Amino acid sequence: MHSKYTWLAAILAVAMLAGCAGKKTATAKQDASKDSAEADKILYERALNDIQHSRFETARLSLQTLINTYPDSEYLAKAKLAIADSYYKEGGPTGLTQAVAQYQDFITFFPFLDEAAYAQMQIGMAHYKRMEKADRDRTEALEAEGAFQAFVQKYQHSELEPQAEQRLRDVQEVLADGDYLIASFYYLRRVDKAAAPRLADLVNRYPLYSEADRANWMLASIYERNKHNEIASTYYARLVKEYPLSPLAADAKAKLVKFGAPVPDPDPTAMARMQKEQNTPRARPGFLKRPTEMLKGGPNVSAAARVGMPTLTPQAEDATDTLSPGGGLSVVAAGANNGNAAANGAGANGSNASGTGVSVEMVTPAAADPPAGASGAAANPGATTGASDPPPAGSSAQDQTAQGGQTDSAATAGQNTNGSSDASSQPPAQSSNQGESSSKKKKNKKQAQLQSQ
Repeated sequence: MHSKYTWLAAILAVAMLAGCAGKKTATAKQDASKDSAEADKILYERALNDIQHSRFETARLSLQTLINTYPDSEYLAKAKLAIADSYYKEGGPTGLTQAVAQYQDFITFFPFLDEAAYAQMQIGMAHYKRMEKADRDRTEALEAEGAFQAFVQKYQHSELEPQAEQRLRDVQEVLADGDYLIASFYYLRRVDKAAAPRLADLVNRYPLYSEADRANWMLASIYERNKHNEIASTYYARLVKEYPLSPLAADAKAKLVKFGAPVPDPDPTAMARMQKEQNTPRARPGFLKRPTEMLKGGPNVSAAARVGMPTLTPQAEDATDTLSPGGGLSVVAAGANNGNAAANGAGANGSNASGTGVSVEMVTPAAADPPAGASGAAANPGATTGASDPPPAGSSAQDQTAQGGQTDSAATAGQNTNGSSDASSQPPAQSSNQGESSSKKKKNKKQAQLQSQ
């Protein structure tokens, strides 16, 4: 009987000891997990403090330690985003480039977190900070445009969407201004072949541009001075309809009346947009700040639109691509009659009957360039075009070419005033070969005389 109670006491003692050991183990695990949770939190908070005090290298070291040591931490996503923020705040070309890469990695690993919208916004802002003025390299501006367009399309319900839309309007103002400056340069010199496609791309892609009304006017003027009043009327009508408060709208109406084209009514939506745009306050640099604005590397976006949806389609091709075969515009030489224009393939319909400048005609995308044997400026599509004013009477084809501003006179060297080919003229290369052959004959004859003596 005594031995029986002894065994029961021993079993109870062993059970009690096992229970105590289990409690100690569980307590130790809880303490370890608590220490781990506190450790990753401490690392994250320490890194944020370092970022605030511009100790970016130290902050990134702490964050990288957190990621490598605690892969299951709740601060893992925050740590990766903080690394990207540290590069962004550090700035500079290297810092912003690294920031873009880190933000893109965050979106790849955590696409469904709310912070993904913030990361996409920061990608656009990194390119926005590196954006240059309108007349300089536009690489960063194009990257910023693509990033903000992606944000507006993917994160439509984000609280950052209004800011992204405005930044996109700012970027597109800079891109449009760059095209406008180049087009204006060629327009003033009547190089319509170079000005027209840039203006056409500008008015179609960036309708919110601050000088879009003037760009439409310039494009219509190009078609008008090249005797294409029907096409010019479409751009004058667009100016009247979509930019009713423009100072050029009254002149555009007069042009439509002159051409006998219908004058459209102003679009109510466009009218409301322009009225709201005029009533929107804008920050203008003061008199003392204007000299410092010239020293800034970034562009001035004070004229950018504040109202309206910006263009969300990506940048497909450069405007100069429309000058290549198959483009939407074809620039041909004027000065030939209808029959000659059709024979030379100079125009789509051969309707340009007079003038010495170039005419810009709308053709189908599958239309080919003029054949290589075309005469006049059509045979030289790379020639610079000139004014549409008629040349003086009695001038030769080469004089007309010089007045038109063309740089290559080889295509017209053998033409007379009527555009016919001169049979006695020879290409420069052949004349050079004949001159070289004559000199060799004279030299050989002289050597033979010396040998005979």
